[in-house]
Amino acid sequence: MVFATTVVRIVLASVVLALVLTGAPAAAAVVFAVAAATDYLDGYLARRWGVSTAAGSFLDTTADKVLVTGALIALVSVGRVWPWAAFVIIGRELAVMGLRSSAAMRGTLMVASPTGRLKTAIQFVAILVAILGWNHPVGPLGLDQWVMLAAVAITVASAVEYLARFSWTAKPRGRIAP
Repeated sequence: MVFATTVVRIVLASVVLALVLTGAPAAAAVVFAVAAATDYLDGYLARRWGVSTAAGSFLDTTADKVLVTGALIALVSVGRVWPWAAFVIIGRELAVMGLRSSAAMRGTLMVASPTGRLKTAIQFVAILVAILGWNHPVGPLGLDQWVMLAAVAITVASAVEYLARFSWTAKPRGRIAP
């Protein structure tokens, strides 16, 4: 069941992307919300059943990254998210994924930190608000833009935290074979 929710999230990422690109924001929002909920269900079931594994953790975080990346690319394509914000978020996801792989090769499991979990939650909210087009003016920006700025800020903070904790795993361990 835990693995199934991860697969569902990956599959639903493509559906969200297609719905955003075809101009069906309400349907895209519902599918995105269901996909995001599977992340929390996945974590809950893994803890409850005690079936947390390194492979499961890697697949779970990868599914989150696929969902976030696909949604952001679609939202940039339809003009609902700033390209620079998507670049920062996607760049962080790729950098941390590389760091996670490097740590795994050294036998270290990078578990999600509280900041990393908060980052995921805020990204999910920001993407949902952008999909729904909630751009009601709040000062100089729309609500969707403020929430996306919050997502970018926590994303950068999370990246700094992971880099500070695990940058040692990316350093060479000696001579690299030719």
